Amino acid sequence: MVRTQIQLTEQQSRGLKAVAARKGTSVAELIRQGIDGVLGQETAPPHDELLRRAIEAAGRFRSSSHDVASRHDDYLGEALAR
Repeated sequence: MVRTQIQLTEQQSRGLKAVAARKGTSVAELIRQGIDGVLGQETAPPHDELLRRAIEAAGRFRSSSHDVASRHDDYLGEALAR
């Protein structure tokens, strides 16, 4: 690991310490997790690529339901509730 120094606001420091205590981890680990989250967003495919993939996938799957286009939110809510 590489040692680095950062400056936090008082509020950030208090908040991180509280979350670390609640989760039973260190402030350093929380900061590493936050950095991993930022790096993961940066390495995600560009929006144009995601859009191209979504358009390419549209209509490629079959369903026994014939009202998916009009009730997609209902079906998604039911699936997430399981």
